[in-house]
Amino acid sequence: MHEMSLAEGILQIIEDQLRTTSFDRVRTVILEIGALANVEIEALRFAFEAVTRNSVADGAGLEIETVPGEGWCLECIRAVPLAAMFDACPQCGGYQVRVTGGTEMRVKELAVD
Repeated sequence: MHEMSLAEGILQIIEDQLRTTSFDRVRTVILEIGALANVEIEALRFAFEAVTRNSVADGAGLEIETVPGEGWCLECIRAVPLAAMFDACPQCGGYQVRVTGGTEMRVKELAVD
């Protein structure tokens, strides 16, 4: 389950911020996760709760904003929405689509006290 390592990475980012910015606790973590990032959201929530126990982020809320999948169709020569990796182009039905967005995951914001 790679969601555990993702949650550990989020905690590491929080701890890095704690060293550079003074705060007592984290109230909310806002993440952006691409629709094509292959992250199981509920497993990530569970892992985040487990790894943040007894830390500055213990009890913090986890808000997730989904970034839509996007690709560039080499046949249509335009950007197209993608629901899944390796999907056909929704315009022409071709498979010459290069993924250009929706695979990212980043900590967008921390709400702290």
